[in-house]
Amino acid sequence: MTVNHTSHSEEAVYVYEAPLRLWHWVNAFAILALAGTGYLIGSPPPSVGGDASASFVFGWIRYLHFAAGYVLIAGFAFRIYWAFAGNEHARQLFLPPVWRGRFWREVWHEVLWYAMLVKEPIKYSGHNPLATIAMHILFVWFTIFMIVTGLALYGEGTGMDSWQHTLFSSRVIPLFGQSQDVHTWHHLGMWVIICFVIIHIYVAVREDIMSRQTIISSMFSGWRTFRGNGAPPDSR
Repeated sequence: MTVNHTSHSEEAVYVYEAPLRLWHWVNAFAILALAGTGYLIGSPPPSVGGDASASFVFGWIRYLHFAAGYVLIAGFAFRIYWAFAGNEHARQLFLPPVWRGRFWREVWHEVLWYAMLVKEPIKYSGHNPLATIAMHILFVWFTIFMIVTGLALYGEGTGMDSWQHTLFSSRVIPLFGQSQDVHTWHHLGMWVIICFVIIHIYVAVREDIMSRQTIISSMFSGWRTFRGNGAPPDSR
């Protein structure tokens, strides 16, 4: 009897440190809470009969939205700090090397890979260039946009003596025209982030399967494993 032996090799790189992984999941639940309560604020449920003190549903919806918003703000401030305090992968989202021609060539390669027009992906220990530029625009800048417009709207309720009104409401609302315009843009921003999250999850699952590297589990363990023929990961 002949026994066939096939070689199997895996290489692992420690990519995501524990504070970054913790931030990722806290941020994910904050966005989930913000999207759910934000949708209900934009499309309120029917009024409940009876005394208002016995049913404070919409009050709780607003409270959870505001609380999750402050969690998002605190987490984003920490994420900026960790971009400087963490390893090289922690700063990828904030400093994409857009000045390098090679970066844009690799972005184009990733576009072709996602379109299934090339057979093999380039393996990276961190985010690939397309993911880096997409997350820089759709996560970093849209998060800033949502924080600024959210605090501007929140400042209307806290009053003119509050820091939210002084720093945000009094400046942002006139910039957009009126309060309802800020509401509209804030609501549209929610849908952009929801679409981003859906694509983010799809791409993570797709890459885990097709590019033969652990994308999802790396955000739990911190380690990215490269399966296959022992091809060395691109550690840029």
